[in-house]
Amino acid sequence: MLILGLNMFHADASAAIVQDGEVVFAIAEERLNRHKHFGGFPALAVKACLDAAGARISDVNHVAVGQDSDANLAKKVQYALANPSKILNFIRLRQRKQAMRDVRLLLGKALEVEPSQLRFLEHHLEHHIAHIASAYYCSPWEKAAGFSYDGSGDFVSTMMARCEGNDIEVLDRVFLPHSLGSFYTMICEFIGYTKYGDEGKVMGLAPYGKDTYCSEITKIVAARNGGFQLDLSYFKPLGSNQGMQVLPDGTVRLARHFSERIEKLFGEPRRPHAEITQRDMDLAFALQHRFEEVFFHLLDRLHQTVPCDDLAMAGGCALNSVANGKLFDCTPFRRTYIQPAAGDEGLAIGAALHTYHSVLKQPRRHELKNSYLGPEFSESRIESALKSAGVEHRKLEREPLLSAVADQIAAGNVIGWFQGRMEWGPRALGNRSIVAHPGLPNMKDVLNARIKHREWFRPFAPSILTDYQHEYFEHDHPSPFMLHVYKIRPEKRKELCAVNHVDDTGRLQTVTREENPMYYDLIAAFHRKTGIPVLLNTSFNENEPIVCTPEEAIDCFQRTRMDVLAIGLFLVVKPQVQS
Repeated sequence: MLILGLNMFHADASAAIVQDGEVVFAIAEERLNRHKHFGGFPALAVKACLDAAGARISDVNHVAVGQDSDANLAKKVQYALANPSKILNFIRLRQRKQAMRDVRLLLGKALEVEPSQLRFLEHHLEHHIAHIASAYYCSPWEKAAGFSYDGSGDFVSTMMARCEGNDIEVLDRVFLPHSLGSFYTMICEFIGYTKYGDEGKVMGLAPYGKDTYCSEITKIVAARNGGFQLDLSYFKPLGSNQGMQVLPDGTVRLARHFSERIEKLFGEPRRPHAEITQRDMDLAFALQHRFEEVFFHLLDRLHQTVPCDDLAMAGGCALNSVANGKLFDCTPFRRTYIQPAAGDEGLAIGAALHTYHSVLKQPRRHELKNSYLGPEFSESRIESALKSAGVEHRKLEREPLLSAVADQIAAGNVIGWFQGRMEWGPRALGNRSIVAHPGLPNMKDVLNARIKHREWFRPFAPSILTDYQHEYFEHDHPSPFMLHVYKIRPEKRKELCAVNHVDDTGRLQTVTREENPMYYDLIAAFHRKTGIPVLLNTSFNENEPIVCTPEEAIDCFQRTRMDVLAIGLFLVVKPQVQS
């Protein structure tokens, strides 16, 4: 049985294909069309899914979409009637969304097939149910608490659920305009981070701040009775686009969230790219602090209703790895499963798996243990790309390659590491990564100056062999998808100075040989040479979507000041680098 899952006409459009309950391929459209956070129809992703499964669209039994414009219709109508000036906009938006719901027409056009020939059954699933499904059905558990939160989706910002067997029982929803995601975005915009997806940057800025504004920020979002409520006087009125607009070319644009009251309270908003002041850092600190307080408040309430140790969580806010790392100490939950594409691209997997398990009542037997669900490329394709680019290269056997790369990292060089299948989700997890020495004091500045060209305050991540996690970090819950931040032990901070953030934390990736043999063995080779079982890991890109193809990797390597490229079994060393 083949099920095609889609996230379409929403940020991070994507497609996934599920065969007999197993996710066999998944990819965000941005990796193929190179348009970051693309929000249109994922035509290229659909084609890639079908190619990977060796199937045609006529072979697909079900198509599932992680969006349902009919969901929560009564609440939408209630809000529109209470805000008469918005009624016309809501009608227009609904008409536009209805036109986008014709999945047969859209797939027929993308694949050059007559829509009448398509026989699949079609399913539309509410946004946050799809999020929870993406985590729960990929987890190893038969029972868990389900939690999803983000800016908005189908007029909801937060959902709590009881997950058991094949079923997801929705327990509660928080409806718009109240949204922790919107709260986070609003402060981000005020301090100059106005683009979709900038919230992660502000999470990295927060530790540089002090608690100057915590009391003021607390007034903006109140936590009570197991829920929360925004003081809407600090926000622009909710528009028909629910705070986000997808333009005809697929560009995602945020509407301004903050009102004049914020300006009266904190002064002039920072302009993008202007100097970051202490005020901005202090606002980032207060924002992250209040976000965590409300998040933990919600999880405490969920645990009272679903008293178990296991939490299956998704939604864009579930990418807040700082909050994720603290929840074990601040809530009763002991284990989390957050699938690697916790944001909106993960809706494609959630919708497909929900159809298989909840709608079709098929048994659960699949656990998503790694993120490597994207395309891979043959040795001949890689060699052809190297020759076409005129890049001098040599081919090595596996062990000599690992040893040579480990030597280069130990020498302080920066390596482009391109191996196997591309990762699913926003994190590079050892197959489309730039890797470097985690213990060189200048390495962070070197990477920012020579390759990444990003803000000075943003930390780099450590990839650590799982067996050594407890030796280096103050928490031992695994983090295979780089979605938890933990304190680095005091005696290890100097050894990991290039990945030790200002608050002595690291957003770690735990690596096992089972999940990624090649990357594990690279870290192990570096460990043998240096005594450090950790690599600095950052995404293989330069202010663009993470590279997907060999050609993109080679181009990024050539135009930046990377020293070495290890692409498949081929090694490229720039002339100025000592081999």
